[in-house]
Amino acid sequence: MGRGPPAVLALWMLFLSLAQANFAPHFFDNGAGSTNGNMALFSLPEDTPVGSHVYTLNGTDPEGDPVSYHISFNPSARSVFSVDPNLGNITLIEELDREREDEIEAIISISDGLNLVSLTLPTPVAEKVTILVTDANDEAPRFIQEPYVVQVPEDTPSGSSLARVRAVDRDTGSAGSVTYFLKNPHPSEFSVDRHSGVLRLQAGATLDFEKARAHFLTVVAKVTGREDWEHPDGATEAGVGLPLLGICVERTLCFCSSQGSEVLTVVAMDGDRGKPNRVLYSLVNGSDGAFEINETSGAISVTQSPSQLRREVYELHVQVTEVSSAGTPAAQAMVPVTIRIVDLNNHPPTFYGESGPQNRFELSMYEHPPQGEILRGLKITVNDSDQGANAKFNLRLVGPGGIFRVVPQTVLNEAQVTIIVENSAAIDFEKFKVLTFKLLAIEVSTPEKFSSTADVVIQLLDTNDNVPKFTSHYYVARIPENAPGGSNVLAVTAVDPDTGPWGEVKYSIYGSGADLFLIHPSSGIIYTQPWASLDAEGTARYNFYVKAEDMEGRYSLAEVFITLLDVNDHYPQFGKSVQEKIMVLGSPVKIEATDQDAEEPNNLLDYSITHAEPANVFDINTHTGEIWLKNSIRSLDALHNITPSGDRTWSLEVQAKDRGSPSFSTTALLKIDIVDTEMLSRGPMAAFLMQTKENPMKAVGVLAGIMAIIVALTVLISTATFWRNKKSNKVQPVRRVLRKRPSPAPHSIRIEWLKFRRTKAADKFVLKEAPPNENCNNNSRGSTPPPQAPAPPPPPSTAPSMGQAPWTVPTVSGSLGPQQPQAVAKRKAVGSPVQSALVSELRQKFEKKNLHSKAYF
Repeated sequence: MGRGPPAVLALWMLFLSLAQANFAPHFFDNGAGSTNGNMALFSLPEDTPVGSHVYTLNGTDPEGDPVSYHISFNPSARSVFSVDPNLGNITLIEELDREREDEIEAIISISDGLNLVSLTLPTPVAEKVTILVTDANDEAPRFIQEPYVVQVPEDTPSGSSLARVRAVDRDTGSAGSVTYFLKNPHPSEFSVDRHSGVLRLQAGATLDFEKARAHFLTVVAKVTGREDWEHPDGATEAGVGLPLLGICVERTLCFCSSQGSEVLTVVAMDGDRGKPNRVLYSLVNGSDGAFEINETSGAISVTQSPSQLRREVYELHVQVTEVSSAGTPAAQAMVPVTIRIVDLNNHPPTFYGESGPQNRFELSMYEHPPQGEILRGLKITVNDSDQGANAKFNLRLVGPGGIFRVVPQTVLNEAQVTIIVENSAAIDFEKFKVLTFKLLAIEVSTPEKFSSTADVVIQLLDTNDNVPKFTSHYYVARIPENAPGGSNVLAVTAVDPDTGPWGEVKYSIYGSGADLFLIHPSSGIIYTQPWASLDAEGTARYNFYVKAEDMEGRYSLAEVFITLLDVNDHYPQFGKSVQEKIMVLGSPVKIEATDQDAEEPNNLLDYSITHAEPANVFDINTHTGEIWLKNSIRSLDALHNITPSGDRTWSLEVQAKDRGSPSFSTTALLKIDIVDTEMLSRGPMAAFLMQTKENPMKAVGVLAGIMAIIVALTVLISTATFWRNKKSNKVQPVRRVLRKRPSPAPHSIRIEWLKFRRTKAADKFVLKEAPPNENCNNNSRGSTPPPQAPAPPPPPSTAPSMGQAPWTVPTVSGSLGPQQPQAVAKRKAVGSPVQSALVSELRQKFEKKNLHSKAYF
């Protein structure tokens, strides 16, 4: 339980670190026309059967983790597709109808499924896509009006237009193009224009009211390419009766109409049923020369190209004049006719080059152009010949994202297309030799959503934008030390992705360890100098740098490590060819040799005894060189049995042999003196000399060490004594007390002070009376009298002082103050001769010292 929180914390840290290291998956963008990728510019015919596999989502994860796919739709929209989450296969599950829904918006997503601790769901990478539903010829034409009833005068001239029928097919393009024909089982006096639907009286045909008051016609509207789709229900009735004026209040003229096309027909009839007069048609005003009317049939047609019409609405006034049998105008009537000019969306956007319509544009440019640079080599114009909203479309650049952008993005009628650099780093010759894009123009607000594409192909030209790079940051090589001069060591390789001269690499080396080596400037082969002599024992490793540089000085470095392989080229060597050793019975002696080779096994030695007489006395350790007596020899007596002469010095020939290939060996003569422990017990010095006999320098070193220790101790003691005496000399004057004795006369001051000083110092030497035998027990034998001490010198004479007793020089034999002569005589009589001599000697020394003290004071 105590480790729960740390464990959770560690788990969270692991989750965070892995989450940071996880990179999002992504779709492949394979462009228009592809059936796998991210559904970019994907289109689907509306007659695709339900259940069809229509597309495959395709993507990847940078870490190589498995990915899953999903597709979703707006809640208000139909779910038209389903997707296999593992394979990415998209299946159509609902019927398509372009006339009802020409675009399908969906959200596709890809996920790597990362879910470490089930605490969070993986975040998918989602993209919004638009699937275009393309038209299929699945709609039947429909007449706008059913049935058609037309009244025609019986005297209508042949070839006159009687009426116009119209059917509409909701399909686009050629699938929506309707043609008309009459479906009658017998020849008829009537005909219909297959494109406009205008019903006419056949040339040479006449109408007779008395023979037939009504004619029933069946007009069929047929779609191009679909013979099975017809609409036979459009019928036209023609009746002959009283003259009647047909009034057309408004008519729409499409831009699809050509010059000379008939717009509409105005029909007027005389009201006289018996014998009606003929009527003539004319335009009074409002046409501006754009329209004309047939005076006999009343058909109004356009006289200009629709693109030349300057007004959207034309108000025409049609006048009908009745002509009497005499040929004079009898009656007139006027009717207004309104014609609106509207555009029919029948032109998709079109791309143009300098020489006309073009769907492929090519350009060559250097890689990594400046950010924001315009691709001036592309001369692209886009145009939609429709008018108004039908001519509004968007421009998009489809291909590798984020590299270029297109301006403008929305166009009305016509624009010059400009492509601008957006990501200079991505325009890399080493990654893409050719960049291919689709320039897409698609209408914005029309039901048809006409679109067109043009390929933009950009050939990239190389520049020197890359630095040569070594295949490794460092190189390691090993060569034998006996390699001759000019031997190849290793080859380094650097690659410059640039092409031509910019991709050529020149090699060089430098550094403190490069003196013995050279490099080929173009191949990168490193070899030894012709005069180089390599020695692993001198320098076993070399380290230097190699540089790869292109023609403009761009370079990179790599480090080279060269190790010399040791060759067995040195013989083992003993310190001396003849060596002397002392062997203590029961202890081994050791012999050593050295080998100057640098590495094992060339410098590993094996020892052996190559010659000894007799051969069964000594054994040797092969690896350490230790020599000892055989186990059977435990005393000097055993040696005497082997050597009756009793010689304790043995001579052996010892060999040191290395383990190299080929192997080298060296021999040395070893003389061994054998002693036992009894000889060593004669004294430590003797034992020491015996032990160091084989190595005299060892004895010299030990003696030198002992002497150095003695000298150091002497210096230490002397230094301590010096500092102690120095300290005493500094304190002693402070302890002295000088007292000024009162004196009546100035000339007696020095004498009195000296007297006082001597008295104070002599107090130290006052001796107590002691028995004679205590001071003479070492100097008297029997009754021999001691030697007589010399008489003390007389006291110095001084000037008599006023009022004071005479003063004498004090000695150790009496007090320092004035004394009576009787006391002095008594003390002399009592003292022994030895004591008197000692006192006399001390007194002389003291007086001598006082003489020096006078000079000081």
